[in-house]
Amino acid sequence: MADVELDATGLKCPLPVLKARKAMGQVPAGGTLEVRATDPGSVADFQAFCATASHELLCMHEADGVFSFLIRKSD
Repeated sequence: MADVELDATGLKCPLPVLKARKAMGQVPAGGTLEVRATDPGSVADFQAFCATASHELLCMHEADGVFSFLIRKSD
């Protein structure tokens, strides 16, 4: 279970990533954020977000049109 969960379903790019960036403020260093989104563009967006912010994208998967991302916050 993630330290913080964010439901960004129904939101279009760039809102899921913007909300995730804000939610990261609630995640302790080394903690995790789980994001659920329905925008297919969020896959590339979260990969880029993690790379530029030095967070680790632990896993991502899709089920029934909902993409789930588990992100570990950098120290």
